[in-house]
Parts: sequence; structure tokens; C-alpha cells
Amino acid sequence: MTHPGPGVMPGLEPPTAASPVGRDAGTADVNGIADVNGIAGMNGAAAPGEAVNAVTVPGASRPVAVPPVLGGAALQPQLDAFLADHEDELIAFRRDLHMHPELGYAEHRTTGKIAERLRAAGLDPVILPKGTGLFCDIGPADGTTVALRADIDALPLEDEKEGVPYRSTVPGVAHACGHDVHTAMVLGAGLFLAQQAEAGLLPGRVRLLFQPAEETPGGALDVMAAGGLAGVDRAFALHCDPRIEVGQLGLRTGPITAACDKVHVKVTGPGGHTARPHLTADLVYALAKIVTELPSALSRRVDPRSSLSLVWGRISAGSVANAIPDDGIAEGTVRCLDDEAWHRAPEMMKALLQSVAAAYDVEASLEYVRGVPPTVNEATSVQMLRDAAAQVMDEDGVVPTPQSLGGEDFGWYLESIPGALARLGVRTPGSSGEYDLHRGDFDVDERCIAVGLRVLSATALTALWEGGRPGDAEPIEGAALA
Repeated sequence: MTHPGPGVMPGLEPPTAASPVGRDAGTADVNGIADVNGIAGMNGAAAPGEAVNAVTVPGASRPVAVPPVLGGAALQPQLDAFLADHEDELIAFRRDLHMHPELGYAEHRTTGKIAERLRAAGLDPVILPKGTGLFCDIGPADGTTVALRADIDALPLEDEKEGVPYRSTVPGVAHACGHDVHTAMVLGAGLFLAQQAEAGLLPGRVRLLFQPAEETPGGALDVMAAGGLAGVDRAFALHCDPRIEVGQLGLRTGPITAACDKVHVKVTGPGGHTARPHLTADLVYALAKIVTELPSALSRRVDPRSSLSLVWGRISAGSVANAIPDDGIAEGTVRCLDDEAWHRAPEMMKALLQSVAAAYDVEASLEYVRGVPPTVNEATSVQMLRDAAAQVMDEDGVVPTPQSLGGEDFGWYLESIPGALARLGVRTPGSSGEYDLHRGDFDVDERCIAVGLRVLSATALTALWEGGRPGDAEPIEGAALA
């Protein structure tokens, strides 16, 4: 069962009515999946034998079932009502994006679809200067501002799914990382929160960030350059995780994803005959020393807990067996979980490279290409996610999630403001087989969209109430949700 909320905003205690309504209120049957809102105890329905009241909530087309003890005051029935009316639409929206994926900085159709739906809800989205991606504000500008982020780009992969009507129609491009799901969830949360704002129940501003080019990467920096983080106090995001079952949320305080940079080393020398290496610089041997010694030397210059690693992916030198070449290259990636070590890595690597190259009388140059910083979840923001999840998920819905050495450019936002990234379960409970991101057969249990919408909406409200009602001199203790 869900937990009761940490408190009730004064004046928003759950209303009561005399007429009971059935359990079918606030549920839906989407594409053959019965009671999609009921997974992990999230339908807000009463237990057998428990009294149920009929309540009218903003945006509802009919009365909604409200149990006597309701977490977060009227939030649960409002979410139930919204999903009953909009879940089919959001699933269809996700499928449309899945069928028409677009790569980073080419997301023109995707951007247009999002903007069109937001305008239909009376909102005013702002398209980013490059023409793809957008942000949109909801609610009053005075008070706390919370950002909810979705990435909208796809991957250059072939969609290998079979037997689904929403398979990609674009050759060589697929939503194999769940960005279509992220977009549908944030859009849905935005539409729900817009209803809350219209009813006067939003105690601050929510900014929706629909970011382009996460996979490139670089889209986060474009959002920031366009003012997308101006005035934002906290930022939150959910990312699909096929290792976690739908109905569960993976949380972790501290580093959750790693920095990921690219390095290109070029070594040059005079070249010569392999019969006379003493008369020249043995470039291949020197390159081998660089490739083997740099990773271990680099890891010993920082705290081992930073997980700083250099791994080579490409080495090339020479063309024949009996000639020492005059140049060679090595390319690889640097990954790191610690922000301080990440900032120090280029200079450390340059110094180590010169030291090894000098010992073998060759010249070495380093091209160090910044990718993304580590995503480091702030403790207070993680607790907000945890508190919000307690309102709208089953009591065992929150699970720990491990650190990943994958890159995520949400880390750029968290370099500037506090926030947190959580892992959203998208795996069908009890399903067999191993699934992962960035695979041509990647897919989700679409009930995750409703789960993500609930979590994002509750998190935004929780974070907003941390600052109190706009204009209040003091925060309202315990009033986490409207």
C-alpha cells in the first residue's frame, strides 16, 4: 500500500462525499493491458472493506475514488483522474516518436510535436536557437523553480524489434535508449502540473526541459546557453533502466553516472629500419609503452574511489614489418565518477604522456575532447525523490541502483544547480532474458509512462513545497504535496 503523505497543505484536506464509487474509477485498459494504474499499488483504490468517497478533482471528467487516508492530500485521485483521461494519449505519443526517431540536432519533427501539444494546453514553449529542443514554464514565477528534463534524440542504430506496430520507420535510426519514453513522461507531467497551476495548486514554477542531442552530446550546454536553467533551483530527471521492473524506482546519492571524455594521442619520430633501432627512435615500442603505462599511472594520481579509468579502443602505427614508422596513434576514453578528478584529468594525462615519450626520444601530442561530467546526485534532491515516491508508489517501489560508468549529460546541469537523476524501471515483471540500453531490440513495458508521470509530478510538488507557498515568510512545515 502507499504511504500517507508527510502533511497536508492547509485548506487542501481531502473532501468527503456520501456516495461511494467503484474501483474502476481512475483505471484504464490500454492496448490490452488491464488496470495499468494498479501496478505496484498505485491506483489509489481502497482496500477490500474500506470505505470509499467520491471526490471531484481538477481536470477529472467524473468523480474519483478516494480512500479515507490519502497520501499527499488530493494528489493521488487527481493523478488517477488525469491518467484515466490521458494515458492512452501519452502512450500513442511515445509510439509516434518511436516510429519517427531523429538524431541529435535533427529533432525538428519531435520538437514540433511537443510544442504543438503544449500550446494546445495553453502553454508557451520556447524553441532553442538551433531549432530543436525547447523549454516551457508552468505556474507563477515568484517562488521556487523546479526543472524536469527529458532528452528527445535517438541513436544511429537499426530497430531490430519484431511484431510491434511502432517499429522505427527511419532506416538506421532508433529510440534504443528510452528518450521517447522520457519525453512522454515529462510532457504528461507538464500537462498535469498545468492543470494544478490553473486550479491555483502549484506553489511555484515548473520548467519543462526537452533537450536535444544528449547522445551527441552537447544538448545540455545548448539549453543552458539559451537560459534554460536561469532561475532554476533544482533539476530532476528519470532514465529508463531495463534491468529494473516497471513499478520500481532506482535511487542513489552521489555519483550515478560517470564523466566520459575522448582522447587522441599522436606519437612522431624520425622512422628507420628495424635492423637499426639504436640509430632512430623505436616508435612502435614507445607507443606500446604509452598505451600500457598511462592507464596505471593515471589511476595512481587520484583517489581510487574516483574510479578514473583510461581504456584504449584504437591503436595504429606502421605499414610493413621491417620499417619503424614515423608516426602512430592511440585513441580511447577516460571515465570518472568524481568531479574533481575529472577536472584534473587532462593536465595529469598530458604530463604523464610527455614523461613516457621523453624516455624513448619521441614526440607525443594529446588531443583531449571533453564529453560530459559525472552526474552527481545531491542528497537533499534524492530525498525529495524518495519522499515523492512514497506518495505514489508501493512501499517497496524504491530500490538502490548501482553506479554506472556510462555518460549522461544531465551532469552538466548538476554542475550548476542541485538535483538528481533516478532510474525508472521499464522491464515487465517476471519477464525472462537480459535487456540493456543501446540495443536494436530495446523496448519498454509502457506502463512505465504512468509510473514516471506520477513520480515526476510528485517530485516537482515536493520540491516546490520545500520553499513554502510563494510570498510566505516561512516554509510550511510538512506540506510536501498539494
